[in-house]
Amino acid sequence: MTTVPPPVAELSADEARRIALRAQGFLGAPDRRAGVRGVLRHLGQVQLDTISVLARSHELIPYARLGAVGRTTVEKAYWTDVHAFEYWSHAACILPVEEWPLFAFRRRAYRSRPQWYHHLPDGAYDAVIKQLRTEGPQTATELGGAKNKGEWWDWSESKVAVERALMYGEVVCTERRGWKRVYDLAERAIPDTVLHDDLDDTECLRRLVRQAGEALGVGTRADIADYHRLKAEQFDAVVEASGLVPVTVAGWSKPAWADPAALATEPRGRHRTTLLSPFDSLIWERARTERIFGFTHRLEAYVPKQKRVHGYFAMPLLSGGKLLGRVDPAREGGTLVARQVSLDTAKAVGPMAQALREAAEWVGCDAVRIERTNRPDLTPALTAALT
Repeated sequence: MTTVPPPVAELSADEARRIALRAQGFLGAPDRRAGVRGVLRHLGQVQLDTISVLARSHELIPYARLGAVGRTTVEKAYWTDVHAFEYWSHAACILPVEEWPLFAFRRRAYRSRPQWYHHLPDGAYDAVIKQLRTEGPQTATELGGAKNKGEWWDWSESKVAVERALMYGEVVCTERRGWKRVYDLAERAIPDTVLHDDLDDTECLRRLVRQAGEALGVGTRADIADYHRLKAEQFDAVVEASGLVPVTVAGWSKPAWADPAALATEPRGRHRTTLLSPFDSLIWERARTERIFGFTHRLEAYVPKQKRVHGYFAMPLLSGGKLLGRVDPAREGGTLVARQVSLDTAKAVGPMAQALREAAEWVGCDAVRIERTNRPDLTPALTAALT
């Protein structure tokens, strides 16, 4: 681990929490002019996921920060006029197109990878590139089919080839169509100004560490490295040159770094009350969420139903800069169903009702129904607040 210089500031736990909230877009007036694209550029990435309850996670991210921006508007903001591309960052993520050069280090690593899980038959790679060049953007189905026998891991040779080309950077995912990736040649889809691998690995890492630090506001080595799934030693190699500054945070057992701009002014402004996707970058890392908010959250979608505590896709409630509970939502026609509401305090009743009403209106529901709560004594108050 790198030697940490003396801290330039000592932050209280509350200061660190508010710095993180402002950096993630939850404290202060949202930049509505910049809109969805502004959120994407500010965060540096928006994680994708297959689960869709109220909406898919990449739609929930701008909603949580901007309010009820139309879902069609969200998709257009991401995928039109070459503003974004999909690649591997924290996970499968939508990334601002300006970040294409920053992932040259990862593309080079994939190109030099000696072994792969899927076998790539001779000629399959060249055939896919030729088809894309001739016929334009295609889904895996249009390229010849995504699977051989139906199992998710049994990819067809064209799917193996195009995914390999995606990792190498010769092909890029330019949009999702019916949740299917649409592939195109990078030389055609990425603007010439950023279509290059000119940055060496060190410079790629330095810029990504800086970007992650700015997006988080303040974080530990693990927090910042995990933002783009960097290795700890990669972080160590560039943090001193990244422009981030060492700080201490009361109650944090490990050293931290902060964006100097985040330290320059006191975080002030209006707090957003909203429901958060479990894949929101404010809370996606459990240890950080527990450290900053004193809130333990786990995605239970992959937990057997009988062992779930809070529900399949429990969405934490953010209000007043704190996490006050969670709800597992569903939709039945024009009704938003709160299958399980978990409230940490009676003070969460009003904010939960507000968040549920706003979410219902956003997805076109005109009613909210509560099925279960962890606090039956608060159910009448919650039901009354909803009406």
